[in-house]
This record gives sequence, C-alpha cells and structure tokens, in this order.
Amino acid sequence: MHTNTTTLSPELERLAERRAKAKLGFFTHALVYAVVITGLSLLAFSQGKIWSLWPAAGWGFGLLMHGMGVFGFGPGSALRERMLERERERLRGH
Repeated sequence: MHTNTTTLSPELERLAERRAKAKLGFFTHALVYAVVITGLSLLAFSQGKIWSLWPAAGWGFGLLMHGMGVFGFGPGSALRERMLERERERLRGH
C-alpha cells in the first residue's frame, strides 16, 4: 500500500474524508439496489410478470440522483467548483 507523506490542511482533510464517505455511501447504495432488484426481478419473472420494472425504475431514479449529488454536484466536485468560481467572478463584477 502506498502512503503519501504530504499532509493536507485540516480543511482539505475534512473535505477528502467527506468525499470518500459520500462515494462509499453511493457504492453501498448501488450494491443494495442491484441485489434487491435482482431478487425482485427473479421473483416477478418466475411468476411470468414484469412488475419489478416499476421499483427498478423508481429506485433507479433515486440512485441516479444520489450519484449526481456525489459525483456531479457534491462538495469539492469539479462541476460544483467551476460553478462556484463563476458565481464568485460575477459577484466581483467581472
């Protein structure tokens, strides 16, 4: 395992921990989604039905929003940082 001897400021360390926790939460959510939806699909298809598509679609949308929050708009994300910088520039009058 590679360890980095460079230390981060306490603020950056908290941000790194927060981002890692958010990503782990998303991956856990995605794994639970996959397991549950697989089980529901097997149950539905064994009955000759396709009702499992409804919970898959609804929960899938929630999972998509979770992913967008973590990877697209979460604290420290590149997209969010660009948007914040644009707003700062506008407020400065540039």
